[in-house]
Amino acid sequence: MAEIQNNEANYSASNIQVLEGLEAVRKRPAMYIGDISEKGLHHLVNETVDNSIDEAMAGYCTHIEVTINEDNSITVQDNGRGIPVDEHEKMHKSALEVVMTVLHAGGKFDKGSYKVSGGLHGVGVSCVNALSSHMMSQVFRDGKIYQQEYEKGKPLYPVKVVGETELRGTRQQFWPDSTIFTTTEYKYDIIAKRMRELAYLNAGITITLTDLRPNDEGNLRQPEVFHAKDGLKEFVRYVDRHRSHLFDDVIYLKTEKQGIPIEVAVMYNTDYSENIHSYVNNINTIEGGTHLTGFRIALTRTLKAYADADPQISKQIEKAKIEIAGEDFREGLTAVISIKVAEPQFEGQTKTKLGNSEVTGAVQQAVGEALSNYLEEHPKEAKLICDKVVLAATARIAARKARESVQRKNPMSGGGLPGKLADCSNRDPKACEIFLVEGDSAGGSAKQGRDRHFQAILPLRGKILNVEKVQWHRVFEAESVMNIIQSIGVRFGVDGEGDREANIDKLRYDKIIIMTDADVDGSHIDTLIMTLFYRFMPQVIQGGHLYIATPPLYKCTYKKVSEYCYTEQQRQAFIDKYVDGRDDDKQLHTQRYKGLGEMNPEQLWETTMDPQTRLLKQVSIENAAEADEIFSMLMGDDVEPRREFIEKNATYANIDA
Repeated sequence: MAEIQNNEANYSASNIQVLEGLEAVRKRPAMYIGDISEKGLHHLVNETVDNSIDEAMAGYCTHIEVTINEDNSITVQDNGRGIPVDEHEKMHKSALEVVMTVLHAGGKFDKGSYKVSGGLHGVGVSCVNALSSHMMSQVFRDGKIYQQEYEKGKPLYPVKVVGETELRGTRQQFWPDSTIFTTTEYKYDIIAKRMRELAYLNAGITITLTDLRPNDEGNLRQPEVFHAKDGLKEFVRYVDRHRSHLFDDVIYLKTEKQGIPIEVAVMYNTDYSENIHSYVNNINTIEGGTHLTGFRIALTRTLKAYADADPQISKQIEKAKIEIAGEDFREGLTAVISIKVAEPQFEGQTKTKLGNSEVTGAVQQAVGEALSNYLEEHPKEAKLICDKVVLAATARIAARKARESVQRKNPMSGGGLPGKLADCSNRDPKACEIFLVEGDSAGGSAKQGRDRHFQAILPLRGKILNVEKVQWHRVFEAESVMNIIQSIGVRFGVDGEGDREANIDKLRYDKIIIMTDADVDGSHIDTLIMTLFYRFMPQVIQGGHLYIATPPLYKCTYKKVSEYCYTEQQRQAFIDKYVDGRDDDKQLHTQRYKGLGEMNPEQLWETTMDPQTRLLKQVSIENAAEADEIFSMLMGDDVEPRREFIEKNATYANIDA
């Protein structure tokens, strides 16, 4: 829990500092919330909840209630201190109005109010106000209910008292502006994921999520309560729940070093991948940063020192004639790292990489001490970890040899590329794209239909290896996997990096497009290929290079009118538009494409490959913990969760009769 910097009585308008105005938000909303589609819409909820979380981290709030109202507005209410309502010294208006109408105005910029703040990474509740057609703020403070309403960020009246109450805290309700957002329908699952994550990251806080919108049957969903007494201990078990554990213990620490609160939870499993999820002030740092560097250094040094000091383990390593690398210590590791920093400096492509240099040493010290103590006190578990490390090192070296062997033996075309690859003539990677195509038949059509100047084709025969279930060296023994890796120009174990670190500096294509049949088998192949990239080459996804093509499901023809339909809804819309109400519907012809090979080259180009008309889905990692959980559940050994997932989501899949 963050250190309390001042008491309740001292939190007043003088703590609210003004940085800049609000004028540009409605003109350029994407600059402030990322986009104006589904992601940006849900960002409004996160920004509002962040204010309540700040109160929780400061020790004043224990309960947050989030409600999706029947009219699709959002209500967020907490039991914190309540936003100050007295007159602001510089602005000469209520501090509540300042917070709600001036961008970057709030207690989080005053170091006496909050030691750390999650909302610092965002833009504040004033941005939510600016992008809402209507918003109402209520503050429960000093036995009174203070209220102010706004339209598109502008107050309708001065802050006024509208009643008395024994409650304390803040209640915000907002209606997203439909003239700004392309969608205003909130998705329960998206909000629930973030609320669950916040509950894990802030042990002891209770977050209640209620959806007042009836479903198609007229029923209401039961309110969901998120509460984690043990914080990250529960989080790491949740993330790792579909894997077999090496041992059941959670290696856990919660401490403060150099004024930085640090919490870490670690589990080891029998899988072959590393799964580390890091957070700074509740922000998911998907690109890592200095806190992740400190964790990795501590893990490597501490485990190596323990192995060197144990005669039995050191003899085992010597006998195997292997050299242990840092990445070997992280195979089968699942960890969640959460730190709080007063003034975080973010960098990287998505501004989710921590750059504070002082954090590395603090995390390294904290993790090193805790891990050393655990290993000394748990020799049986320590031995299991070390055995896993030796096995990982052996597999890594075998993988390197397998890569080298494949590169020597495989028949290559010019430049060391697979013979199956039909490359493009352009040599500027930023202008080029490659299609990973299911089957030789579809590959043939794609080769004929493509634009040879900038489009390359790599046919894939059958389903590729499920990399979730095999050791590293087995992956590099698979021809289909090596064809993909060599074609796109990804390298491993170069320029001083680890054998498992993918280097995409020489990526040969800006877009890597998975193109499979629009059926269940095609979706399975999509998942297999995405798993390969997620586990072995996440840098490709993080760089925004991986896409999925969308071939049409139908070609609908009525008299002389023809349209390609990519969904069942589009097919029905075609029928409603041209056929319904007419008595000549035998003249309606619907062609169902069960495979890419059923389309001739011209059709494939027109529907799926032409940049002017095609629909591409970009693969991204919005929530690393959720993505990891889904991949391990879909591709792992535990059957029952996978069955439940498929049954729940069957309505969203393209399933042939």
